[in-house]
Amino acid sequence: MSAVPHSQTLAGHFLIAMPSLAEPPFSRSVAFLCQHDEDGAVGLLVNRLSEYRLGDVLAQLKLDCTDAELADRPVLIGGPVQQERGFVLHRERGHWESSYRINAEWSVTTSRDILVAMAAGDGPQDALMALGYAGWSAGQLEQELMDNSWLTVEANERVMFHTPLEERWSAAAGLVGVDPLQLPGYAGHA
Repeated sequence: MSAVPHSQTLAGHFLIAMPSLAEPPFSRSVAFLCQHDEDGAVGLLVNRLSEYRLGDVLAQLKLDCTDAELADRPVLIGGPVQQERGFVLHRERGHWESSYRINAEWSVTTSRDILVAMAAGDGPQDALMALGYAGWSAGQLEQELMDNSWLTVEANERVMFHTPLEERWSAAAGLVGVDPLQLPGYAGHA
């Protein structure tokens, strides 16, 4: 498989699972790509609910949070890899210890300091937390795209932060102009 030119990176895009992609955890999933290059891709599922709330994570880290709305935010299952590891996907820049700038709009942070700031009311307003991530080896995502397993579209903060989890798959597909429930459950090539 040839290398992905930097100008064709899908970092900062949604991957929207086609109906033919039926295996868990990717069935009806929306993944946000954090990194995509010739070495592979890393993303976070943004519509899979874990059993935790942000308040649970903050309490486990011994961080006090008096903001009930913040404490009640869902923690997502970011993917099947390293589910014990937390990722905060956010829009506002900050000076966090371990943060990766995805593009001009998006960052992902893995250090505790962002959670300390969020608990104190000083963190990014548009942020979600996920446990684990999804990963693709070199050429794997490109093959899945050729197999019509995913639709792609530039990520959108409305879908990411203001659309209920159970509606994100349809809402993300709507950004492409399709109703995913009207798509066939198989892929065809002309």
